[in-house]
Amino acid sequence: MRTIALINQKGGVGKTTTAVNLGACLADLGKKVALIDLDPQGNSSSWMGININELHKSMFHVFHGDATINEILMETCVENMWIVPSNVTLAAIERTLANKLENDTILKKSISPLLNRYDYIILDCPPSLGLLTVNALSAVREVFIPLETKVLALNGLVTLVNTVNLVKDTLNPDLKVTGIIACMFDVRTNLSNKVVEKIRDRFHDKLFKTIIRESTQLAECPISGKPITLYAPESRGAQDYMELAREVVGSEKGIDQRYGEGEKNIFC
Repeated sequence: MRTIALINQKGGVGKTTTAVNLGACLADLGKKVALIDLDPQGNSSSWMGININELHKSMFHVFHGDATINEILMETCVENMWIVPSNVTLAAIERTLANKLENDTILKKSISPLLNRYDYIILDCPPSLGLLTVNALSAVREVFIPLETKVLALNGLVTLVNTVNLVKDTLNPDLKVTGIIACMFDVRTNLSNKVVEKIRDRFHDKLFKTIIRESTQLAECPISGKPITLYAPESRGAQDYMELAREVVGSEKGIDQRYGEGEKNIFC
């Protein structure tokens, strides 16, 4: 069983696109997947066909102790994939829980009932490094960082890495960055190739071999309420995310071994 947080404090880098479509592809490969939407925008939830404006209970109520994750877990249109939804009410969580003791480990306790029921628990985090993201980092063992293949892709990464290391040192010693995902690759330009090379030089084997190319169908499919595997199964987006899913599954044994190594530096 793997617990993975998808994080990047910059919006528009393919984080939700990766959370939804990687989850769907893992499910298609026979893995049981729970996707937890931690973004107050509720984009993952909407993408999977949920009317987030009509939710009676959501992750907001889990953080407040008014509901359990099991109570709000919902089936999706993808076999083997479930989602824990969120909506705009979650935006108030940082303010309302600011003075609560151990407010940075609420999610870790909340997801414990799911740990033996799913092969993958994927957390779609908000584009910030606040309380919600810290909760996610406290609750998982792995971090995937989606990076857009643009000139400024590495900007802000020092702050992100420092946050991960801080949580690792203070709350979650098992936490590791195990994957960097190059997203929004423009096959028409040399710029994307140059940026990927820079990412590879910086992260070495942390960078997944699979590159997620820009795709019209990927841009369109959130409106359909389906992942790319159902909206356009023959598209390059579906091909790329299925290849990424196979690469993630193929790394399972290596990840288990690395958990036992006691790495201190997340980029060792």
